[in-house]
Amino acid sequence: MPKKFRIEVFGKPGCAKCALLNKRLDQMLAENRWKDFDKCYHNVETVDGLVAFAQTECMNPSRIPGFVIRVWNEERQTYDFVAQKSEPVQQGKKPNNFLSVYLGVETDYSEDGKGLLSPNLIQAVLQTAVDDGRS
Repeated sequence: MPKKFRIEVFGKPGCAKCALLNKRLDQMLAENRWKDFDKCYHNVETVDGLVAFAQTECMNPSRIPGFVIRVWNEERQTYDFVAQKSEPVQQGKKPNNFLSVYLGVETDYSEDGKGLLSPNLIQAVLQTAVDDGRS
């Protein structure tokens, strides 16, 4: 049976930040807390990965790696994108990483973002999916 949520990760070979994001997600998903999530990695240098990336319609190719959260639709037997209802706030402000359309993040390479998706930021996005009761 499919898990309730799927994290669709977008990255490319040779990208250290992509490898780090995958490692962080794998470590988190090993915890019982995130048992309702699975992960699907898309290499944007392949046709299939590029098509999946384009289907998000809101991710910036200059801000890879990134991910979106999708939710299982039992009736349609597929994962649907999740509309952005609320944005996690960290340290009193909204980070510049969040997607405007779907629940997800991309890498902020500005001085504020430092080019990394922190474990706290990743967990905040996953928790937002759970808290918003997206089912």
